[in-house]
Amino acid sequence: MSESTLEAPAAPALGSRKPLGARGAPILAAIGRYRWWLVGVGLLVLAYILVHWAHTRPSYDAYGWLVWGYQTLHLNLDLGGAPSWKPLTWLFTVPFSLGGRHAVILWMVFLTAVALSGAIFAGRIAYRLTAGERDSGPAAVLAAVVAGAAVLGIDQYWHYILTSQSDPMITTLCLAAIDAHLLRRPRWAFACLVLAALGRPEAFPFVGLYAVWAWRAVPSARILLIAGLALIPILWFGVPTITNNRPFVSAQLAEFSVHRIMGNKFTGLFHRFFGLNLLPIQLLSLFTIVVAAVRRNFTVLALAAAALLWVLVELAFVLHGWPGLPRYMFEAGAIQGVLAGIGVGWIALEISKVRLPRGGLVLPRWVGIVVALAIVVTLVPGASARVRSVNQDVKRERWRSQQITRLGDTIAALGGYRHVRYCGRPTTYVGLVSALAYLTNLNVGSVGYQPKYDLQRRIPTVLFSQRRNGWSVVLGHGRKHKLATCANVLNTTVVFTARHPRGLVVSVRHHARV
Repeated sequence: MSESTLEAPAAPALGSRKPLGARGAPILAAIGRYRWWLVGVGLLVLAYILVHWAHTRPSYDAYGWLVWGYQTLHLNLDLGGAPSWKPLTWLFTVPFSLGGRHAVILWMVFLTAVALSGAIFAGRIAYRLTAGERDSGPAAVLAAVVAGAAVLGIDQYWHYILTSQSDPMITTLCLAAIDAHLLRRPRWAFACLVLAALGRPEAFPFVGLYAVWAWRAVPSARILLIAGLALIPILWFGVPTITNNRPFVSAQLAEFSVHRIMGNKFTGLFHRFFGLNLLPIQLLSLFTIVVAAVRRNFTVLALAAAALLWVLVELAFVLHGWPGLPRYMFEAGAIQGVLAGIGVGWIALEISKVRLPRGGLVLPRWVGIVVALAIVVTLVPGASARVRSVNQDVKRERWRSQQITRLGDTIAALGGYRHVRYCGRPTTYVGLVSALAYLTNLNVGSVGYQPKYDLQRRIPTVLFSQRRNGWSVVLGHGRKHKLATCANVLNTTVVFTARHPRGLVVSVRHHARV
């Protein structure tokens, strides 16, 4: 199998311009030597631009992860409330929390860059498995492009990128593990699998199987294998035990998900899985599997088997009572996209090998590329529909993000999070509980999410309610000795206008004038 990758060799200098070529050679050599560092920097820049353009904010879970980071730095980590525990995100939100309120943008840019790199790893895998054929350059490039685009085209993939959720990052880690294995770097492959397993329990079997193989194939890596296998239970179950004495808190929270499949769990799960990719991608991946079986290409068959195993593990979780959301199968969907890319490359190569009936001439290479491109064109209608869906989702998320930004400005206008907490328990409705927890530096479980219930308990409550042009704030059951200090949050509204983009505090009796 060829070890060539997506990078192209440097072009030789022209003889007529030898001095210029001599001057440019060190630059080209440096670019070639640090090409992937340059790609990484480019991804970070692109991620920052994308985050700035989208103007979205993290999801419910992601704000909860940022709360974990803040609490860990202050030695009061509490995992008793939502979201469910994921060690992978905690490993990054802790150092990001050193940046204070910049932790949000650090997490968003980092995750976006990692998620986008998944398309590069998918392209590298498809390129390498197509480039095993002779004279496969253009076909391998086309395979890489289709594979990368297929990963980014997974249903709702961009929603989870722009809301800074971990599933695209875990998908990238799985693809990076495959790429590292094909490059014969088993240590890197195992490390990526361990990180993926710290994000999704579906990766546990893959870590175990790869460790068994590497134990015999790479004896010098056995210490790494032991450390990686030990790290998974320590972080998944040890940290919750230390903080809450609940080692299985993640499983307990997942069992009560409102998103679990209520009907037939078999058909329900596979319906969710096949909804991830467009129909042409599914057909191309099936074609690739059939051809690989005929050719006995065990590498490609192993990829297909890995995707199937991931879905079967998810099925076992669903039968246990866990939700089985489509995003939990992004990894299998990404492999399906890689297989589709390989199929496009193989079609281009096989068409080019056809001999004409007269003279036995072989068709030009470009004929196969044209046929493959014609197949790719069938993806355009579905891709266009998904682009429109992403645009609509961005609009919705921008509105939600504006509300979160205004919530932060409201808290600042009322005197800051310490003042709000002094007056009562911060409370809002479920969707923004984790954001309010982050903005008030509280555990998610310490923020109220049932206003009527909290008011019935007659405990001091600071209720934040969304309004069309701002937030209303109501203090319920405030302590008498605090009323004078907390008068500004008793019954107020913070409105946002063009003249007051950071908010204007008004009394409830002035609402009619506003």
